[in-house]
Amino acid sequence: MKICSLKNTERGAALVEFTIMLPLLLAILVGIVEFGLLFYNKQVLTNASREGARAGSARTLDDISGIVDVYCGNRLISFGAAPICSTTTTGTFGAFSEDISVTVDSTYTFLVPELIGFGPTMQLSGKTVMKMERVESSP
Repeated sequence: MKICSLKNTERGAALVEFTIMLPLLLAILVGIVEFGLLFYNKQVLTNASREGARAGSARTLDDISGIVDVYCGNRLISFGAAPICSTTTTGTFGAFSEDISVTVDSTYTFLVPELIGFGPTMQLSGKTVMKMERVESSP
């Protein structure tokens, strides 16, 4: 009889332990998702700069901004406003074997703080340097 009475006294212990641990587990889960999205967007910017540098080194410089904008627009994940990428291109254009540098910048807004009213942001950037593969023809 004593064994049964001891068993009944611990009846709600699992529920209490679960309610204590649930906020911590949810915070860890949300943190994993949030930083996963952050690193994904960083990789998209790096790939966009690579695509822009490849286009600039093999084709014309006018293609760089358009290619980067399309790449970012199709792949960046943003929960607020539409993601905006700014592109900066430097280098000696048209000179064979010279460096061309493409830098793509964007601002990442964290999701959970944005939902509760204060939205910290982080500036993300991707940069690629490639050699020019073709010489621009003179008019």
